[in-house]
Amino acid sequence: MLSNFEEALGYKLEASNLLYALCDYETLLKKNISLESFVNLCKNIDVKLIQYRDKISSLQIQKENLIFLRKSLNIPIIVNDKIDLVEYCDGLHLGQEDFALIHKDKKLASKLIRRKIGKKLLGLSTYNELEILEANELEIDMIGLGTYRETNTKDIDNILGDKMTYLAKMSIYPVCAIGGVKIEDKIKNITFNVVGSGLFKAKRNTCGKN
Repeated sequence: MLSNFEEALGYKLEASNLLYALCDYETLLKKNISLESFVNLCKNIDVKLIQYRDKISSLQIQKENLIFLRKSLNIPIIVNDKIDLVEYCDGLHLGQEDFALIHKDKKLASKLIRRKIGKKLLGLSTYNELEILEANELEIDMIGLGTYRETNTKDIDNILGDKMTYLAKMSIYPVCAIGGVKIEDKIKNITFNVVGSGLFKAKRNTCGKN
């Protein structure tokens, strides 16, 4: 029997470092990369899942972009943070602070979120053993786990490195490695490699500009 996540993907999941693309719209604009080019890149490198993150655009533009991604790609599209936009995509990814804003009791928060989004996918970022164990008790579909290695975009104190393999094994849900992850990384017990700007570094010739 397939899980809710597996039904959304259309196949049985195993830990195999599948590619999960982070579509940060601000980054696309800064690099002068169109959403159409991003879609073509995702098709060419066999992306299995996309998270759309947008801290700068109006809700209307974000809605239009989500609809475009969903129509252009036959894979699940999930939105970062914006629960009000979940009807235009296939799921939602939240951080620890987002859960806390909904309710200080994470179990109740997950129930309230689930009531809003139904069977759509729900992911939660985790960074340590306690947060993984807490996530195991929630009504979610996957966890993000990080940070794997240092990045140029953020100053991170908690670098997991090889410890990620041990921590990932504690999760009852599929684990998506986040933070400095590369397309070619092979991390044990990880289902998805979440790759952002590394998509363009690895495939510069594939993803054209406007």
